[in-house]
Amino acid sequence: MSQSTSIPKKLQRVRDHGYDNYMEVEKKVRKVLKFQSIILSHPSSMLPISRLDALAQRSLGLKQLEAGRFILKFPHVFEIFEHPVQRILYCRLTRKAQLQIDQENQALLAQVPNAVTRLRKLLMLSNTGRLPLEHVRIARKDFGLPDDFEFSVILKYPEFFRLFDAKDSRSKYIEAVDRDKKLAVCAIERLREKEYREKGIDAENIRFSFIVNFPPGFKIGKYYKIAVWKWQRLPYWSPYDDISGYDLRSLEAQRRMEKRAVAVVHELVSLTVEKKITLERIAHFRWSMDLPKKLKEFLLQHQGIFYISTRGNHGKLHTVFLREAYKKGELIEPNDLYLARRKLAELILLSPRKVNVDRELVSYRRGGENEEMANIGRERAFGDFEPDENSGQDAEEGEKDVDCDYTDEDDDSEEDEGSGAPCVLSD
Repeated sequence: MSQSTSIPKKLQRVRDHGYDNYMEVEKKVRKVLKFQSIILSHPSSMLPISRLDALAQRSLGLKQLEAGRFILKFPHVFEIFEHPVQRILYCRLTRKAQLQIDQENQALLAQVPNAVTRLRKLLMLSNTGRLPLEHVRIARKDFGLPDDFEFSVILKYPEFFRLFDAKDSRSKYIEAVDRDKKLAVCAIERLREKEYREKGIDAENIRFSFIVNFPPGFKIGKYYKIAVWKWQRLPYWSPYDDISGYDLRSLEAQRRMEKRAVAVVHELVSLTVEKKITLERIAHFRWSMDLPKKLKEFLLQHQGIFYISTRGNHGKLHTVFLREAYKKGELIEPNDLYLARRKLAELILLSPRKVNVDRELVSYRRGGENEEMANIGRERAFGDFEPDENSGQDAEEGEKDVDCDYTDEDDDSEEDEGSGAPCVLSD
């Protein structure tokens, strides 16, 4: 086939630093969540620093004293204090971090009906209408499912889902009870209808097309532009269509199947809460949804639709973004669960110096209250006797010597991993 009628199989990967910077923040968020789970696993939701360091070495593979250095970088999330009885340093979550967790849990419970719809559509994308329970459990947070979704979602809605054990293995599977035709509408189809109504684009030109937005620096040659133009008008079967009765041996059928695979991945990423998911989790559904074997190379052919970021975990994970869903670092259509999760990233990016200012204000307020109560006590105890003139000076000196665990020197000596500016994605 000539170069002008097909998209090249191998294209040079062009990085989009906006998405990569986004994943650098996500790397910190994932590590903070691991420390939060360790702290919250204790009944009192606090534990000694020495104990936290030992648990971090065992579960996270950190070196000695590395856990303490890490939590010092994020004083808006973790609070270090001296136990009033044991006189040793303890660690717990700050009030802001607790409020963020409560807000995320409330948003998670409020959107359970939407999560049920997402899970139904996810099962409908499968050829057999069933998926392994373990594969769905691994990607539960991406699709907004609770941790106990096996009981709170699957068993709670027997009219939609059925849970059974496979005969040839001990694995559990989730199966859709029926296929609702009302749910068999892809996100790209709704977007095409919106483009048609708002911009008045010709219906024939957008009938099978995708929204393409190439990254900055991507070179579009003459033949590549022609190939994309023809590919956009190539018909394909919907991801929700049953293609078991079609003859797929012809070259035209194979080309349509390749475009259908793009539509399947597009719909899969669209079902996620944050419109992004790791490539490794998409690979779990590869056999069930007829996706190509070399999934990474396949998606790199369509860099205007997807962006694959290797940042965030030393290149071990590949995160697939839906480019049309993001604009300047935020979702175009955010949801409550996404906004609640982003608040943790905001706490991580806040400067530690702001904590020093807040503590000084609180300490000043407490010092003023204590001084007022002391004066009242003196008046009641000594009657008409006036307090010593040096007492006010001592109180002022006490206010100046405010104890602060996080100083500017500690902040400057930390690595650049603890600070940063909000990342911005390019259009």
